[in-house]
Amino acid sequence: MTDTPDIPQKSPYPVEVEEGKNYFWCACGKSQNQPFCDGSHKGTEFTPVKYTAEASKKVFFCGCKHSGKTPLCDGSHSSL
Repeated sequence: MTDTPDIPQKSPYPVEVEEGKNYFWCACGKSQNQPFCDGSHKGTEFTPVKYTAEASKKVFFCGCKHSGKTPLCDGSHSSL
């Protein structure tokens, strides 16, 4: 059986990222530190997704956990 991620919000999280820094996006939707992992996935089949910022800029992390471009938003929330 495949776990289904929780949907913390049906819109992306805009985040100012820093070039060269690693971010760990929550894939399970259970983190209290959205959109980032806080370890809440333990005991599930989910693992966080590592994102390394290529430039210092604003990016949009997926909030619905259904993006095809994880960890970034691809608009999948529009069809949920």
